[in-house]
Amino acid sequence: MKRFLLISFILISHATFSQVAESCYRLYLTDKNNNAFIISQPEDFLSQKAIERRTKYGLDIKENDLPVSRPYLDSLKSLGVQIIHQSKWLNTVVVRSNNHELIDTITQLEFIKSKQKSYTNISLFENGISLKKNLLSELYNQSDYLDYGFATTQISMINGHSLHINGFKGKHITIGVIDAGFYNVDLLPAFDSLWANNQILGVKDFVDGDNQVFDASSHGMKVLSTMGGNIPGQLVGTAPNSSYWLFRTEDSSSESSIEEDYWVAAAEFADSVGCDIITSSLGYSQFDDPSSNYTYSDMDGNTTFITRAADIAASKGILVINSAGNLADDPWTYISAPADGDSVLTVGAVDAFATYAYFSGLGPTSDGRIKPNVAAMGYQTVVQGTNGDISFANGTSFSTPIIAGMAACLWQYYPELNNMEIIKKIEESGHQYSNPDYKLGYGIPDFGKAANLSSTNINTHIENATVRIYPNPFTKSIQIEVIQRSSENITVELFNITGRKIFQNDFSNIKSTMINIDNLNYLPSGIYFIKIIIGKQVIQKSISKI
Repeated sequence: MKRFLLISFILISHATFSQVAESCYRLYLTDKNNNAFIISQPEDFLSQKAIERRTKYGLDIKENDLPVSRPYLDSLKSLGVQIIHQSKWLNTVVVRSNNHELIDTITQLEFIKSKQKSYTNISLFENGISLKKNLLSELYNQSDYLDYGFATTQISMINGHSLHINGFKGKHITIGVIDAGFYNVDLLPAFDSLWANNQILGVKDFVDGDNQVFDASSHGMKVLSTMGGNIPGQLVGTAPNSSYWLFRTEDSSSESSIEEDYWVAAAEFADSVGCDIITSSLGYSQFDDPSSNYTYSDMDGNTTFITRAADIAASKGILVINSAGNLADDPWTYISAPADGDSVLTVGAVDAFATYAYFSGLGPTSDGRIKPNVAAMGYQTVVQGTNGDISFANGTSFSTPIIAGMAACLWQYYPELNNMEIIKKIEESGHQYSNPDYKLGYGIPDFGKAANLSSTNINTHIENATVRIYPNPFTKSIQIEVIQRSSENITVELFNITGRKIFQNDFSNIKSTMINIDNLNYLPSGIYFIKIIIGKQVIQKSISKI
């Protein structure tokens, strides 16, 4: 495997080992005979949230929803092997044993179809921990505008603020983050509001099994900060109101195919706890054991273990979003699994000038499909730093969660759409939708366009007055209509995101008026603030420019 964990681009390296790892085997089972559960009674083996998602989108309960047959698991245990993971979707079991003769005997059992070897050092995992933690007592501001600070460009580039301004910040959407670790997420300031509002729903470590995800890699922490981070004036993520499950599946000390099994286990768990979206900044192609390596021809959306699972997750109604990877200037060049999945939204990277980032993994898939699907800012992306300061990071690892967070906001706006319809909306809003390529796919999405928010009004009612501001977003001018019952002095001011005043005009003893702010085409795209003072009353609203 070549990991796409690009905390800082120069940190990518291949792991080497001075010790022999223990042997694990992925066993493919023939069937689910003698299963204790039946499809007609899903409440016995699926969570209520998982059932509700299937019901909402008209999805059938299928055989791959059934757990692995218990008699088969009991037979394996009785033979003395240790069961590490199991996948109901792909009907597999990962076992550990250094007794090669025993493994040979097991492969002769009538319910074993085939085996595949991998190498790792593993601890058994515990159940995931559901978390409710209140670190702060104060309520966080849920106003209709956000001060993105240094993160303004990565959000305004995809017109994400147009959804935020209208109140769509990912609420009621649960995102499962599959990554390598979430160092100090329980302590760093970007995540204070997530904890204060109980938006971190739980964690699960599929590698070590101790659920201590906060002392592992900082990569997932930085990924999370692009979505759920909230330090007004410095960093605000794309989905500050979403809820999150944090899953560790990446073992940074090795590159073995069992990490695919970890990923699959996490995806199945995400389904069981009701995640709506899975965002994954991982990719697999080459491993420490060359016999496990994939080839480009395997990137056809149907071959690799992890990609088949990702597509099954999508068939359960989950929106699966994965990074394109950072290997464009590597001999591999292309995207890796599961980014090749036909039901996976794959994300490439651009810089702050919306130019292709040289490292972003290339398409097409080996069967000729467009990949990546879309792109976002993945070069000098603003993230939470490990020391509490704001930092910058490169990689599709960070453009991916930016899109995932905005997808949550879009889904909040369109709750009636299913996961594939959300993908279609995002693709169709891409700046090169009519002429896609293998670098950026359909291009950089415009989430305002995806939500049909190309022109909306801001209507505000205060005592004895009504104010209407339009259009939002604007391009060249802003109109402000003020209707009062009595005459008052009016002051109108326009500020940019840094607080610099761009426009001011005063009107004396006015009852009703139309105020035009013209010649604004020179302003860069982004978020602006209008302040209107009517007598002693103050109105302050955000408005975006495209």
